[in-house]
Amino acid sequence: MKQEPVDVETQIAALNLLDLQGIDWRRVQRTAYLIHQHFCYDYPGPVRDLKQRLLIVPPDTYGDQQCIVHRLVVSAHVAETSSHVDEFANHVINLYIPYIERAIDFEAWIIVERFADHGPHTLPRAVLSDPRYLEPSALTQPDDALQEVAATLVAGDQTLGQTAALAHRINGWVHRTLRYSYGATGIHTTAAQAFSLGHGVCQDFAHVMLALCRLCGLSARYVSGHLLGEGSTHAWVEVLVPAPDRPAEAIALAFDPTHGSETNLHYLTVAVGRDYYDVAPTSGTFQAPYHGQLTANKRVGPISLEYADIDSNSGIM
Repeated sequence: MKQEPVDVETQIAALNLLDLQGIDWRRVQRTAYLIHQHFCYDYPGPVRDLKQRLLIVPPDTYGDQQCIVHRLVVSAHVAETSSHVDEFANHVINLYIPYIERAIDFEAWIIVERFADHGPHTLPRAVLSDPRYLEPSALTQPDDALQEVAATLVAGDQTLGQTAALAHRINGWVHRTLRYSYGATGIHTTAAQAFSLGHGVCQDFAHVMLALCRLCGLSARYVSGHLLGEGSTHAWVEVLVPAPDRPAEAIALAFDPTHGSETNLHYLTVAVGRDYYDVAPTSGTFQAPYHGQLTANKRVGPISLEYADIDSNSGIM
């Protein structure tokens, strides 16, 4: 009997995630991950001329991370589709949907790889003087309170050789000072507002750290992505510092102020920018006299890995 071919989405969706608790992360050399996301917009009635922007697919290459394959399925008829790489090297997908009856679904399957022995994430030295990462952005504009904190944190760290230590100190300070609290802030909450409240979500932790880094003269950018074990997208910060002994390069040091740590193989980068506004996963406009309601869910985890053999330094699956 002739078998019908199985489509790529079905094959990817059938992949099983590995048990995180059963992985010896100290020995992992390479890991492949599945990112499966579902976004649903519900409307009270018909919607016309939806122009949707999706920023959910990682760059082809980002440090040690490689995007292997990605697929997107839309439940409504898409009249126009285009994609481009924006000014921050993010992968942006634009869709035009002429008519929606009551709801529309966007479902994405993405497979990425990460390599533990890749080394630091290097960039051209010019990124250190890029005003986009040095000057305040819409959501990281500081107030007097943040300026006072920055003055205290930067004391004693006036040379380039101490920038990494300063970044560590800022990361730890934000983690200890803010309290994680869901629902107290929104996507338009600024760093100054979150700091005044004293609590927020990962986006707020990242914005406060960005504001302090930039006040202290450190080049820093917002990172949107996924953290294994978390149900929604995550945010953290990359501080850009000079590469030791390599005058033409800079290094991206990734910190998670929400957890007070540096990042590791549990983190998957999707996009970077000045703040959340640059990397919002979904955004768009449409013609209708009412608003829509977004529901999002995902599953993210490793689907295969290779261990570094301690004795022979060879990998096993």
